[in-house]
Amino acid sequence: MNPQRRREIFARFRAANPEPKTELAYRTPFELLVAVVLSAQATDKSVNLATAKLFQDADTPLKMAGLSEKHLQEYIKTIGLFRTKAKNVIALSKIIRERHGGKVPQTREDLESLPGVGRKTANVVLNVAFGQPTMAVDTHIFRVANRTGLGPGKDPLEVEQKLLKFTPPEFLLHAHHWLILHGRYTCVARKPKCPECLIRDLCGFKGKTPAAQG
Repeated sequence: MNPQRRREIFARFRAANPEPKTELAYRTPFELLVAVVLSAQATDKSVNLATAKLFQDADTPLKMAGLSEKHLQEYIKTIGLFRTKAKNVIALSKIIRERHGGKVPQTREDLESLPGVGRKTANVVLNVAFGQPTMAVDTHIFRVANRTGLGPGKDPLEVEQKLLKFTPPEFLLHAHHWLILHGRYTCVARKPKCPECLIRDLCGFKGKTPAAQG
């Protein structure tokens, strides 16, 4: 895909949604971090339902670290892998309290050293909470990047590196949100909604779905 086409794709995304936001509900970097950890293999909607009550009662590392695993499990038991996630959230809360003065760290290295925090989670927190131009490659971005030709790669890291390299700098801050939302609602896995896609004419996907015959 040539640079002019890439630029036009992101220009259209920006025109349609100038300030894209995460669909996870949060008020602070800590709440965002917890929500992203909980969102692994779960929908944002299910996480928001659980954290609505959780964050009323435990919205800081100090309060979260004070919960028992069993107590935290009660808040998040509707989310997949809730036992492991409860263990990780309490552990990361203790580390943030003890090593980082109760503040969510702002470097990838420190974030990835926390239990339950991988590269994708760190990228989301760095981008959304701290305004760093990272690319958090989830299943949606991986699919969109490969299908459209924006940043094809065989694994998430390769896709991340290509998107960071090829996305025009002025679009980088919001690029991962545009791509996630596009993959979630338009460029869906089984039957992409090509007829209503705003970048249909710029996309390199050869199997575009046709418009319905009226």
